[in-house]
Amino acid sequence: MEPGPVPLLVVILAVLITAVIDLWKFKIPNVVTFPLLITGVAYHGWTDGASGVGQSLLGVLFALVILGAFCCMGGIGAGDVKLLAAIGAWLLLPLTFWVFIASALASGVYAVIVILTCRRLKETWVNLKVIYHRVVAVGRHLGAEDHVELAITTDDRRTRLIPYAAMVAVGLLSLLGIAWYIGKP
Repeated sequence: MEPGPVPLLVVILAVLITAVIDLWKFKIPNVVTFPLLITGVAYHGWTDGASGVGQSLLGVLFALVILGAFCCMGGIGAGDVKLLAAIGAWLLLPLTFWVFIASALASGVYAVIVILTCRRLKETWVNLKVIYHRVVAVGRHLGAEDHVELAITTDDRRTRLIPYAAMVAVGLLSLLGIAWYIGKP
């Protein structure tokens, strides 16, 4: 089952709105993500019945599991998780997987640019070692002392945080551009 043009248009609009908000405030508001998620499940239920609801919830579950792990370690905020879950509700699992991959690549490129331009290579290396030890330790308190929510309040947050909604927008629009180019006669 593939999403049609309506889900794509809804997600593009929502992602562009959340990208602007995330670039501005480093927050993705629930007032956007929750209605987006609920209407995505409802839309697929209306158009495809119980099968559509199941497919939509599978997209939501994928996002919650894959980004939930990063959120628990303090690497991303809960709004990022809810945004990808809402995208999963509309675009279903296969396309949500590719949006996740494209967004991760965009985030990586953005991170490298910020690290190099802000001269944070040494600090980043130390942080990567800390993350490695946390993952290896797999303790109950992983990332508890340095959640993203604390970093949002700092003056240098633009050099420390990645506005994930903006990276989702870059990833989604890149995927759509590639799909359009490949499908071009």
